[in-house]
Amino acid sequence: MVNNLNYIGGRWSEGSTGNRYEHFNPANPSESLGFTEMSSLGDAEEAVKVANTAFADWKNRSSVERGEYLRKAADLLEANVEEIAACATKEMGKRIVEMRGEVLRAATILRYYAQEGTRKIGDVIPSSNPNNTLYTVREPLGVVAMITPWNFPVAIPVWKIAPALVYGNTVVWKPSQETAITAVKIAEIFEKAGLPKGVLNLVNGSGSLIGNAFVEHLDVKAVSFTGSNAVGKTIASKAVETGKKYQLELGGKNPLVVLKDADLDAAAKAAVEGCMKQSGQRCTATSRVFVEEAIYDAFMDKVLGFVQDIKVGDGIQEAITMGPVASKNQFETVTSYIKKGLEEGATLFYGGKTLDAPEYNGGYFIEPTIFENVTNDMTIAQEEIFGPVFVVIKVANYEEGLAQANDTIYGLSASLFTTDLNKAFHFAKNSEVGLVQINGETGGAEPQAPFGGMKESSSGTREQGTAAMEFFTAYKTVTITTK
Repeated sequence: MVNNLNYIGGRWSEGSTGNRYEHFNPANPSESLGFTEMSSLGDAEEAVKVANTAFADWKNRSSVERGEYLRKAADLLEANVEEIAACATKEMGKRIVEMRGEVLRAATILRYYAQEGTRKIGDVIPSSNPNNTLYTVREPLGVVAMITPWNFPVAIPVWKIAPALVYGNTVVWKPSQETAITAVKIAEIFEKAGLPKGVLNLVNGSGSLIGNAFVEHLDVKAVSFTGSNAVGKTIASKAVETGKKYQLELGGKNPLVVLKDADLDAAAKAAVEGCMKQSGQRCTATSRVFVEEAIYDAFMDKVLGFVQDIKVGDGIQEAITMGPVASKNQFETVTSYIKKGLEEGATLFYGGKTLDAPEYNGGYFIEPTIFENVTNDMTIAQEEIFGPVFVVIKVANYEEGLAQANDTIYGLSASLFTTDLNKAFHFAKNSEVGLVQINGETGGAEPQAPFGGMKESSSGTREQGTAAMEFFTAYKTVTITTK
């Protein structure tokens, strides 16, 4: 058994409540992985205090030096990729192949932001007064709080923490309880990289207690959150009350539109993989597929061929192509949506069952599930399911496909499959999302490019790339007058 610890002020310690949260393998719920020592408000207060104290030194260090710590952390992530990937797979079910990729992606993100430490942080601006030198610099905010989800337990924390640190902020971090063991391993990486004490602080515990304490604390200057829309709206409201910046990455109901001139093999593969990767537990996962009626039957034949090749099982096994959903709660949520789809009159084209044969060890396994005969106003076409489920909707033409794709409260990602360049550019301009893919799946993002959505998918800020500087720093304008 491994006791999960807090990392506060460069010191590892158990949570002070004396309560434990036990972790189980979602592929085999009888297998206990260890415990989280639950933290108290006192632990959260201490983390903010030491981060605030560390800020004075950290902000005055060279950004090049700060970037060097990230580079060292990237090397350590790569050196420990198998251990960290296996831990996360056991903890939340993502396939080992996918987790290796995620850990290596996190290393790439760290290297990208290490280089950010060598780039400019301001501009010299012409002044109307010839005796003035007028320039801007970017200043760190102070203590920033990260509240991260379970579905990308390595990459999402890193793509928040890395820019925060290189731009001179100190961090208090509350990971999801579901992936707290993995979070400890990530904190250990930063410790081994030599990060000064108090610059990064990990506090395990419940979001309603620890996360809320960070959001309400007056010494926390900004909050970056990835998770549900309901929690995000609460964070936004409280952040406004306490005068802090906030960054929210929330849900998605991502459409993929397939036109009659498309490469059907590529489109069908993108639809299936875009949904079923990570068992559909991605905010950018393909959730709705709109297909021109002229090629509907041919497209569905292609989809059937790809989905039948999926092998569901314990993600530790290399040959498995889809693991379990992450928890009992997630299992119940996804199966309730499948039931709701049937109640509303949709037809199961494929799957829809839970997998409970002895070889599945009582794990949280659900078949890849595809609905057809769906209308865009059905619950399964409007609400985020966050599981291996997508709906297929027949449309008359491109215009109808675009209109229905935009008919949602979400606006994260969208994809169009076509060989018509005019329609491709029209879709890129008129799709009401933050991420547009042409002839590619809805998921996927590169660390040098801004990531985020529109409507209720994001707060309007962007993560990753140079856009991260906009959130984690503030402008300072300086005028120097000489005679």
